[in-house]
Amino acid sequence: MFDLQGKVALVTGATSGIGRQQAIALSGAGAKVVALGRRADRLDETVGQITAAGGQAVALCAALSVDDSVSSVVEQANAAYGNIDILCNTAGVNLRQHADDVTFESWRQTLDLNLALPFFLAQQLVPGMRQKGWGRIINIASLQSTRAFTNGIAYGASKGGISQLTRAMAEAWSADGINCNAIAPGFFPTELTAAVFDDAATAQRLADSTAIGRNGELQDLDGVTVFLASNASNYITGQTIPVDGGFTAK
Repeated sequence: MFDLQGKVALVTGATSGIGRQQAIALSGAGAKVVALGRRADRLDETVGQITAAGGQAVALCAALSVDDSVSSVVEQANAAYGNIDILCNTAGVNLRQHADDVTFESWRQTLDLNLALPFFLAQQLVPGMRQKGWGRIINIASLQSTRAFTNGIAYGASKGGISQLTRAMAEAWSADGINCNAIAPGFFPTELTAAVFDDAATAQRLADSTAIGRNGELQDLDGVTVFLASNASNYITGQTIPVDGGFTAK
């Protein structure tokens, strides 16, 4: 039920953090992985970890942008192992600007990478999934999909949009066998959250705000990633699943 043998996964933001962890988890379940990101050296590290464990992965180094380059990225991704079956839209940015300081440029940068690109990548990959009658799209939402955080107005808008985008994708494509869901992580140690985890007092305060009593470890995302990518989630679509140690339960 959780076996991904014969499946091909494209993971954006695979250079570090959640994206790298998802790539490793999917490979561990049997998928062939196309690791997409901007930094070639970091991608090589991801691919190296996967291949050292006996998995199959290739690096696809590209700077994602909302333009015609999406078609080229999709073409290269599909050429690696065949048409993509599983898309993890994990690349993202959080500029942590106060509402007074947000510019047109920073707003566009955040909304383009966090919200527009997940849609346009999926849109271009759907024909291949539809042809097989099977596909999985996994978006990354956030605690800020439903809550307002300090210095997070653009990021929060993009992640609120991801929850609705996930529902709309499910409505559009699930009848073709393409399920779309989102993971809403709590606080995990990544490049985007370095400012939080660099402050021990802040990190502890957030840990104390969870029901479990600790912040997330990247391996905590393995199970839900494989679940949503596999036949185990056949009748689940359009959902945003919090993986936050009970942060939103308190």
